[in-house]
Amino acid sequence: MDPLLEPFNLAGLELRNRIVSTAHAPSFQVDGHPREQYRLYHEEKVRGGVGLTMIGGSTNIAPDSPSVFGQLYAGDDSILEWFKQLTDGVHDLGGAVMCQITHMGRRTAWDDGNWFPVLGPSSTRERAHRSSPKVMEIEDIDRIVTQFGDAALRCKEGGFDGIELLSHSHLLGQFLSPVVNQRNDDYGGSLENRLRLTVRVLEYVRERVGPEFIIGMRVTGDELIGGGLGQSECVEIAQRIAETGQVDFLNVLAGAPYDDLGLAGWVAPMGMPSAPHLSVAGQIRRAVSLPIIHAGGIADIATARHAIKEGHVDLVGMTRAQIADPHLVNKLARGEEERIRPCVGLGYCVDRVNQGKQAVCGHNAATGREATLPHVFSKAETIKKVVVVGGGPGGLEAARICAERGHSVTLFEASDRLGGQLNLASKGGTRRQIWGVADWLISEATRLGLDVRMNVFADIETVETEAPDAVILAMGGWPELPNIAGQELLTSSWDVLGGEVQVSGEVLLFDEMGDQQAGVCADVMARNGCNVSLITPDRSVGQELGPTNSAVVLRDLAGQDVAFEVFQDLVGVEQDGNRKRVVLRHVLTGETSERIVDHVVVENGTKPNEDLYFELKANSRNLGQLDQPAMLDGKSPFITTNSNGGYDLARIGDAVAGRNIHAAIYDAMRICKDM
Repeated sequence: MDPLLEPFNLAGLELRNRIVSTAHAPSFQVDGHPREQYRLYHEEKVRGGVGLTMIGGSTNIAPDSPSVFGQLYAGDDSILEWFKQLTDGVHDLGGAVMCQITHMGRRTAWDDGNWFPVLGPSSTRERAHRSSPKVMEIEDIDRIVTQFGDAALRCKEGGFDGIELLSHSHLLGQFLSPVVNQRNDDYGGSLENRLRLTVRVLEYVRERVGPEFIIGMRVTGDELIGGGLGQSECVEIAQRIAETGQVDFLNVLAGAPYDDLGLAGWVAPMGMPSAPHLSVAGQIRRAVSLPIIHAGGIADIATARHAIKEGHVDLVGMTRAQIADPHLVNKLARGEEERIRPCVGLGYCVDRVNQGKQAVCGHNAATGREATLPHVFSKAETIKKVVVVGGGPGGLEAARICAERGHSVTLFEASDRLGGQLNLASKGGTRRQIWGVADWLISEATRLGLDVRMNVFADIETVETEAPDAVILAMGGWPELPNIAGQELLTSSWDVLGGEVQVSGEVLLFDEMGDQQAGVCADVMARNGCNVSLITPDRSVGQELGPTNSAVVLRDLAGQDVAFEVFQDLVGVEQDGNRKRVVLRHVLTGETSERIVDHVVVENGTKPNEDLYFELKANSRNLGQLDQPAMLDGKSPFITTNSNGGYDLARIGDAVAGRNIHAAIYDAMRICKDM
């Protein structure tokens, strides 16, 4: 048997396999409660085969640990009915479910939620969440111990199989870390003192929930920062926690997410190593007799299998991997490992949460939308002929879904390669993993036997010759240069990434968009020896990026000596000998300045490739229009407004307006799932 599929007995709880979805906060809560969206999200993972799902990443227990990042709140009894609905749903599907609870200490915001001061063992400020904590008094400590016990009991009464106490980087871990805890009383200084709060919480929680209820703890294996918890001290902490007899498992992490790069080391986007801390978890596993879980960048089955087989862990967390494909376990059990939709580290899930938005997978639009979007498609009652124009991620997803539904699909691609803009996005070093999105879609297209016709620039005759019932236009867009004096002297980032233009020497890269495109272009040019200055009118470079992606992208560019400058607009370019004179304007002061460079490269977004759409529109049944309320209800958006039309027509992704991969794939899903 595959070691990942072996059952495991966790403190008397029988798990059907070794794969876990560990606790995280997808920001699906409503008033701090896990209502329908939250429940369906976790039920889908269990339906997909996972043995244990942990909900409630950073579920808060006290008013001065506010749920301002989309977490649950277990500080009062109003959550109980929602707990029970969720746990009943998971249990009915054959899975086990636990809830993580915590006090966040300094790792939260003071100017939201209840507007109470954040707390900490000392006044040490955390850069990631930017709060200066109140130094906790003994009365605060006593109160929080009680609140941990109260919240744990609510979890038991809510039907959970167990709980996980979150120590790593949160209040309990802040007391343990010498880089944070500067106290000189009974809760600071020696390891015994720094452990005192953890031991008190464990003892009181166990008293409240009884001896049979499972209690685990997410702990640090190594903070990996100067002055912080080192590996040997973390091993000793794990041993002392185990010796209390109050804990049934440990979930081991490494790193110190006290700033954006630290967070990226913990919840790694592209450009970071895969599963770098397995050995840290393994060292603690050898030091204690408790079962060990580890979740830290394990995105693929081969790495997860290695973690179990080589004895690094007992249970392996594949949380983001199941955000990408909640049916990962079932596919593995059916011998369809190659069909698992991969997590490629887009970081769209965690970064959106840190930007105050709901988590979504960059290339699985159904995740988190289970109420209206399916992960598994039923066959259509009537087989249709579908024409898809464009072989980028949106077009491939549309073709895949239609083929899964049983329709006859023909896909036209103007170039000699599928993948669309992902062919450009995967250039350079930091973001090359993004090609995994296209690789999976192309593999699925091959498996489904799509009629793919390359090097065909489809026109109205090409499309209508196929006598289609539906036409999906996914031709994307073309780079749009800014309308400024000297426009003809500009080079688009597409030309650089596609190899049509070779640049050298001093390059000014102007970024209007603030997303990944300019970073990839700067990366490619710097690796080719250019001296790059990245300039933006925004207040920060890569302003659209979330904390993990921006930290890694900017780290890699800074390491290649790329210069950054903000608040500068590009207003003109003129030839100056064999070089170019650039005029910039400060967007705040209006002052202009000039630069002499060898090349000016521009990332200015895309203009929709829409000519074919307007040619086809008059002959379509719906005149290209979609019923938006129907889409919101999860129903087919096609309406008949032209009785003389011969086919339904829709355009998706950048063929409508410049957006991103997820938008194109989401368009395809909503439009095609009921076709």
